[in-house]
Amino acid sequence: MDDTGNQLGIMPTREAVRLAQEKGLDLVNVAPDAKPPVCRIMNFGRYKYEQSKREKEARKNQKIITIKEVRLRPTIDEHDYQVKLKNTMRFLANGNKVKVTVRFRGRQLVHAETGKELLARMAEEIKDVGMVEREPRLEGTQMIMILTPRSEEKGGK
Repeated sequence: MDDTGNQLGIMPTREAVRLAQEKGLDLVNVAPDAKPPVCRIMNFGRYKYEQSKREKEARKNQKIITIKEVRLRPTIDEHDYQVKLKNTMRFLANGNKVKVTVRFRGRQLVHAETGKELLARMAEEIKDVGMVEREPRLEGTQMIMILTPRSEEKGGK
């Protein structure tokens, strides 16, 4: 193919290179696996520049989701819980995922159900803003639950 998009047909490589050099352009192998291989006469530097611009534009429009973490204790006071809840709702409203962690110390691990109740309460209170992606699960000395924004779930379907 030439620089305007017209097909020149099947020709020897030397002749294709000569045509490209006459026009002051490059011969680029576009589809090397095809039979016969497809080559195009173009300005390769300009092509690479335009490709990088397209990739940059695609990255700009991309939504980057980060995971924020909120740490709790099973013996958390009500006011402290409300502050953590407010932060969780703010993170979800901004489109971030939230990892809610309840850390147990010493003998608190025996009463893991208190941590599970705390996480269930939080999941219930944020249900209008977000939803549970991963149910509460005990991993070592901490119980972890992951929440995702609700608007993201609607947009994905």
